Amino acid sequence: MPDLGTFRHNPIPMRIGLLSDTHHFLDPALESVFSGCDEIWHAGDFGTAAVADQLAAWAPLRGVFGNIDGADIRSRFPDVLRFRVEGVEFFMTHIGGNLGRYALPVRAEILANPPDVYICGHSHILKVGRDQNLHNRMLFINPGAAGRHGFQEVRTAMRFSVDAGRVHDVEVITLGPRVEP
Repeated sequence: MPDLGTFRHNPIPMRIGLLSDTHHFLDPALESVFSGCDEIWHAGDFGTAAVADQLAAWAPLRGVFGNIDGADIRSRFPDVLRFRVEGVEFFMTHIGGNLGRYALPVRAEILANPPDVYICGHSHILKVGRDQNLHNRMLFINPGAAGRHGFQEVRTAMRFSVDAGRVHDVEVITLGPRVEP
């Protein structure tokens, strides 16, 4: 029997907006992209507290700090976040490595106790896949970079649904080309 404490007992799936690497810039289009989301998750490198404040004004916000974030963000968000939503265990950090090649600070924990879904940012490279080498086939998600700073050619974010112990309706949102001011 599932742990009923992890479910909202709601027939409507929980909708999540996911982004990373905003680097001081929050695309105004994200407000409509994330409208209807129950929560917004940021996988680090907010850049400023103003970005976090704006996201939190749209929906409840979960996040981790990134390597460029200062004390204002580091005092509000942890470097690693492990939590359950709708029966799915999530693990989020900023510098996480790549699918199957995880960064040293988190590798041991992932291999010893893999979550259902691992989320990271930092690389600015959008990637979604399953780790076939882990017994639970952990889902790896890097939403790419939503900001204008970096080497990515296209800015991206994601949306997905979570309910009854599964992640589904995963969408990649293309925000347009990276154009630095």
